[in-house]
Amino acid sequence: MKAPIYIYYQLDNFYQNHRRYVKSRSDKELLKGLKTKDTYRKDCVPESYSNGLRIVPCGLIAWSLFNDTYQFFFESVELNVNKKNISWKSDREHKFGKDIYPYNFQNGTLIGGARLDPSVPLSEREDLIVWMRTAALPTFRKLYGRIEVDLQANDFITVKIQNNYNVYSFGGKKSLVLSTTSWLGGKNDFMGMIYIVTGALCFFLALVFFILHIKVQYPRQPYFSANR
Repeated sequence: MKAPIYIYYQLDNFYQNHRRYVKSRSDKELLKGLKTKDTYRKDCVPESYSNGLRIVPCGLIAWSLFNDTYQFFFESVELNVNKKNISWKSDREHKFGKDIYPYNFQNGTLIGGARLDPSVPLSEREDLIVWMRTAALPTFRKLYGRIEVDLQANDFITVKIQNNYNVYSFGGKKSLVLSTTSWLGGKNDFMGMIYIVTGALCFFLALVFFILHIKVQYPRQPYFSANR
């Protein structure tokens, strides 16, 4: 596998597209922090306040942030995992404040996922930025980081996984995926299947209309002459 090698975590049966879950965030707060008015935070309930204090970032999406960790070893040497620039540049620069820091986050009685370092601004928490871009389907992958060295065939890689994220409570599954890209981009089975199904359907409909055109005889229209 040629570098860069992309590391993804995959979740199954996790409905990030659920209406209440998708709305449970405050884009204003991600940019302005504690200055945000409560009217822009009403959708964050029940993760809006904790112990009488505001939560930044609020909402169920941030609260459920994925928190498994991965370490990769080759011949007892740990491979560096680069977690920089794994999110969209537009998200980092325009949707998450550079001077907005986590506040009172995961301090309640029920902990959902990862904790956030209160000394690191939201615009630098790329794992959070990736997670906050919700998936459209219940099975999805999100970028965890990159290995920036080549891995050869038959190389033996040891992966140390810190199993923190609870998927058993909702009957889900989680997987670790290593992938590379080509000039065509990364592997995407879903889009390939959509194109094949759409193409097959168009071919079938074209065939049906062609047969109908051949078999169904339309009556000829009589010609009319101006002299008659």
